[in-house]
Amino acid sequence: MQMVPPDFDRMFGALADHTRRDILRRAIDSEEGVAELATHYPMSFAAVQKHIAVLERAGLVTKHQVGRRKVVRSNVEGLRVARRLLGQYEELWRGRIDRMTQLVNEYTREADQ
Repeated sequence: MQMVPPDFDRMFGALADHTRRDILRRAIDSEEGVAELATHYPMSFAAVQKHIAVLERAGLVTKHQVGRRKVVRSNVEGLRVARRLLGQYEELWRGRIDRMTQLVNEYTREADQ
């Protein structure tokens, strides 16, 4: 298994919060301004900005200026990193499950003899 990059905790810490996952989902679906995003949540504008900042530091979204609006978009490369890391863990666990299955099958064959 590859070494985990140092931003792993930051990335998955950001995804541990429901609001941030929803903001990321919206950013993947389409670009929205920070002000528009804030209307979807029962919290202050400043709180939504903080959630977006956490996602930015984790490399999952970016903000850019469009006229007078700050627009949030998903960061495809950050999402690829997250997917790759999860894929490595999936591979590890699938290998362990396959090995357990082999051991159970061997045990069952020996017990039947």
